[in-house]
Amino acid sequence: MRPRRPQLTHRSRRPQPPLWTRPAQAPDGPAACAGHRTDGTGGPRGTGGREGPDGAGGTATAVAPPASRAPRVSGPRGSGAARSGPLAAILLLVAAVLVVLPSGGRAFAEGRPDQDFTIKDPRITESSGLAASRLHPGVYWTHNDSGDGPYIYAVDSRTGETVARVTLRGVGSPRDVEAISLGPDGDLYVGDIGDNLDGAWDHVWIYRFPEPKRLGDQSVDATQFTVKYADGPRNAESLMVDPTTGRVYIASKNEDGGGLYEGPARLTATGTNVFRRIARVPWVTDGAFSPDGKRLVLRSYLGAYGYAWKDGRPGATFPVSAPFQQQSESVTFTRDGKALMFGSEGRDSEVKRVDLKGESGGSDSGRGAGSASGAARGDGSGRTSGTSSSGSGGHVTVGLVVVVAVLLLVFGVRKRSRKSP
Repeated sequence: MRPRRPQLTHRSRRPQPPLWTRPAQAPDGPAACAGHRTDGTGGPRGTGGREGPDGAGGTATAVAPPASRAPRVSGPRGSGAARSGPLAAILLLVAAVLVVLPSGGRAFAEGRPDQDFTIKDPRITESSGLAASRLHPGVYWTHNDSGDGPYIYAVDSRTGETVARVTLRGVGSPRDVEAISLGPDGDLYVGDIGDNLDGAWDHVWIYRFPEPKRLGDQSVDATQFTVKYADGPRNAESLMVDPTTGRVYIASKNEDGGGLYEGPARLTATGTNVFRRIARVPWVTDGAFSPDGKRLVLRSYLGAYGYAWKDGRPGATFPVSAPFQQQSESVTFTRDGKALMFGSEGRDSEVKRVDLKGESGGSDSGRGAGSASGAARGDGSGRTSGTSSSGSGGHVTVGLVVVVAVLLLVFGVRKRSRKSP
């Protein structure tokens, strides 16, 4: 009986010669395709070749691969290091593309003033009013709704960081601060006018203090004004100061519709300031005059309303797009009057920019989560805005070109590696 040839395992095979003694590259041609070993140790693994019983090699019997499938020919061991250079370059280039390409249109607004931003201060959890600074471009004044104290915050729209907290002296304990507005005299007016019980308090207050010339935490003296309504107490969340006359207006908040109330020509700190109703307005949560005093915008939970403003009265209406927000609370014009900034309550609340048509010739638009009117945002030139469309489109185009270049480089390297001896 013929003795059975023992099966060899990888442990019983002859040790491979050192790497530096092997040929620099695998041979091409029929020999390589037939599976011949180049080191004389017998048939290659997986090609059907068998070694002698003593592991010395013997005669290699090569089995040709099926005609329909070309044999896989790999380069010599150690050649991966040589090819890792182009691969590493490709990976670095792809990483660079990922850095260049933005995650969203808002990424290009970082570092620019008066664009969408997020209020990052953990102390501001109920931002209820918004006013663009006149002395500090790109900075917006805001405050909490209630339970915070006599504090006003300055937030830089470039970063969303708080750059000042102003403590008001001489105003007692605020009850329900709902609005803030900047007057033509350079003073900030703060409306402690909220009354969630809709008539529980027979009077409310307005605080006034000069806008700080320098930013940073500080305390300032404020003047307190007592306010009553001619037709009885009511809830309100909107306070606006006419930028041309300095007269203060309050819009009451009522589900069935509110009223626009006009204050005296000049507020007095020694008596009661009576506000009288001059117009009916929708259910609103904030309002703002344009810097030139020609437009009034009021916002509600579901939209916004624009009015031409002339001779101290609201006139013809015009459409205003408003973003959909979790809790629509505040609105103000940008310092240049070309856009509106809409704010919301909550921790890390977002402030959204909406461009307006007018002197700039642009179209109303909503940016971010959406807008009440669904209009497209414009930059005043008939084109989509550089921040939300043109800018991102340009960067995306550049990014796509780079991606195509990366793909061409990948295929080129592969093609050259197949052709190389």
